[in-house]
Amino acid sequence: MFERVRRAIMLAAALAVPPLVSAADPAPTERVSFDEAVQRATLRHPTIGEAAQAILRAQGLLDQARAVFRPLVTGVASETILDAARGFAGNITQPRTQAALNGTASYPLLALSRWAQAKQAADQVAIARISAEDVRRDVAVNAAEAYLAVIAAERQRDIAVRNRDTAKALSDYAHTRLEAGQGSRLNDVRATQELATSEGLVQVAELAVRRGQEALGVAIFADGPVEASGDPDIPRATPPSDTDLWLSRRPDVRLFTAEVQAADRVVRDTWKSWLPTVGAAFTPQYVTPKGFFEPAGTWRAFFQLQVPIYDGTLGATRRIRIADRETAQLRLQAVTVQARSELRTAQEAVTRSEQIVATSREAAASAAEALRITEIAYRAGATTNIEVVQAQQTARNAEIAQALAEDGLRQARLDLLVALGQFPQ
Repeated sequence: MFERVRRAIMLAAALAVPPLVSAADPAPTERVSFDEAVQRATLRHPTIGEAAQAILRAQGLLDQARAVFRPLVTGVASETILDAARGFAGNITQPRTQAALNGTASYPLLALSRWAQAKQAADQVAIARISAEDVRRDVAVNAAEAYLAVIAAERQRDIAVRNRDTAKALSDYAHTRLEAGQGSRLNDVRATQELATSEGLVQVAELAVRRGQEALGVAIFADGPVEASGDPDIPRATPPSDTDLWLSRRPDVRLFTAEVQAADRVVRDTWKSWLPTVGAAFTPQYVTPKGFFEPAGTWRAFFQLQVPIYDGTLGATRRIRIADRETAQLRLQAVTVQARSELRTAQEAVTRSEQIVATSREAAASAAEALRITEIAYRAGATTNIEVVQAQQTARNAEIAQALAEDGLRQARLDLLVALGQFPQ
């Protein structure tokens, strides 16, 4: 009797693993599908809002640059008070107190350098819009990968739970045989050890699931951890054509292309800084009371031609702009090479992953069948539980390899969609 109590205490101590989640820890606040996670990330993430503000800022700069095509109108009201009126021979030429109202309307008749700045500002608006698309892609990919991480962690947890249940059944059977006098103490200890190990793996998997849910909640800007709802439906990528048209679907390639075109426009517009500018202004004025030599209502027109004769900064400015253009071209070349490499790698990954999934499924099925046969033989007394434990470990490893292969295939298909610019749609 004492021996049975001692064994019961040892078994309870071996299985006494602290819980992963305490009662104070927050549970997942909601459950979302793959498409919902991607959509919410692209609609609610703060980074998307920052990109939208960048577009508004560029639009404001464009409106400032376009102001050159509109006249500038100003008004002035003034009152002049002298110590005494001015005059001669009894005539007042300058009253002691005189109020004046005047306005000026000016317009640049010729200002090619300023007009060029308006087109350059329009290029920056287009760049900001494409940059927002690039940010949206990064946010969507981050949310998709976080969702896949949750699915992968849940699959590992399910495998760990099934192996824990199998180990518990074997431990119960070994313990029952020992108490009936038909088993051995060694088999009972081995089964207890395998059960404790399996329970520890369950807790590790639970921790991975919780971390994945927290990461998914952050990715979609939720208030807490988010649970994944089922396996994602990742469509197969449309094969690219022999041309490089697929590159135009990638926001990063289009972004660097737009930057090169904008920098090239700035370089080409440098010569306009050497051209003269012509401006015109019209100023009507009304004073009261009028002076002896000054009527109450007057106006004047003003025309100005300004010709740049020497400006030592223009040459340096052109060299700086050329350097900026060359830098943008180098960046475009780098991102194009990277895009082609990502496509080749993603295509190879999909092909290899499909083969790995097929072979891992076959291996997992064979390992499960071997475990079933080994358990039958053990219950029939034809073998010891050493073979059963080894078969359990082999089956668990094969099932984990299968799950990892399937998760890798989903990730490879997602990477291929991203490389082709087909995600998010």
